[in-house]
Amino acid sequence: MSFIYKFIAGVVALALCGAAAFVFWAQQPILSGSAPLPFSIRAGSGVSSAAQQISDAGVPLNGTLFELLVRASRQGARLKAGNYELKPGTTPWRLVEQLARGEFAQESLTIIEGWNFRQMRKAMASHPGIRQDTAGMSDQQILDKLGIGYKGAEGLFFPDTYLFAKGASDLQILKQAHAALMKKLNEQWDKRDASLPYKSPYDALIMASIVEKETGMRSERGMIAGVFVNRLRKGMLLQTDPTVIYGMGESYQGNIRKRDLTTDTPYNTYTRAGLPPTPIALMGAESLAAAFHPAATDALYFVSRGNGSSHFSNNLDEHNRAVNQYQRNLN
Repeated sequence: MSFIYKFIAGVVALALCGAAAFVFWAQQPILSGSAPLPFSIRAGSGVSSAAQQISDAGVPLNGTLFELLVRASRQGARLKAGNYELKPGTTPWRLVEQLARGEFAQESLTIIEGWNFRQMRKAMASHPGIRQDTAGMSDQQILDKLGIGYKGAEGLFFPDTYLFAKGASDLQILKQAHAALMKKLNEQWDKRDASLPYKSPYDALIMASIVEKETGMRSERGMIAGVFVNRLRKGMLLQTDPTVIYGMGESYQGNIRKRDLTTDTPYNTYTRAGLPPTPIALMGAESLAAAFHPAATDALYFVSRGNGSSHFSNNLDEHNRAVNQYQRNLN
């Protein structure tokens, strides 16, 4: 009987040692280096297949022990397909949790306020972590694919930093950016002053895009919007250079000339009354707020002082004096 007891005790001791070693292994970092390792889990993969795919990607992981860990933790049915990164310091326990939660490899893309849609598309196309599903599509085809009922993509996407899983579709990012823009627009429209000269939320978008391109100074955006709202109410031409430049398209080479101001295009606010037909840029939240909450001012004109700020004038004589002072260096 003593032999049997000793045998059982030995088996138990071995089992406890094995369990202790297993727990120790599960809590040790998989990577000792400094660079993360990317790997992917294909859709429909079982535990064994997932372990093999991780190993095939170069992750120094004992597949047998990892499979045992997944099954022991009862997470086998929860492993999610997708693209991942194994970061230094990650333990097998943490890796199981990462796969079960679907903590995919994160990428980011920053869309800059004041960009046009062409620049946004270029930024997405050059991002290595974005799947290019819109390659070869026209702007209108993209809108149709997203179910956006406008006849022009400009100004319909909110500039921000977007986080997404590596390999996400550019359509997903566009959908997210459009939803963010429309949420902010509708919130502002519902609270708007009824006296504003906008026939639709789209008009407010157009105004916000003009404000975005006219100044980079946060403190002036309300005044810029106030000037343009005043001009709209009085039936005056907006006469804003950024709309002319947008209408020039690829022919604009960084300098606007007198003949450009007199050449008629749908966006030339020196030759056509009212707002241009579409926004001219992606506008940020502050420019959108300025369009809906313009400063209470009598100003009808403004001119750049050359230092990033503007001089605002209530009448043409004062404006001409400001132009002579700040643009023509005449005192």
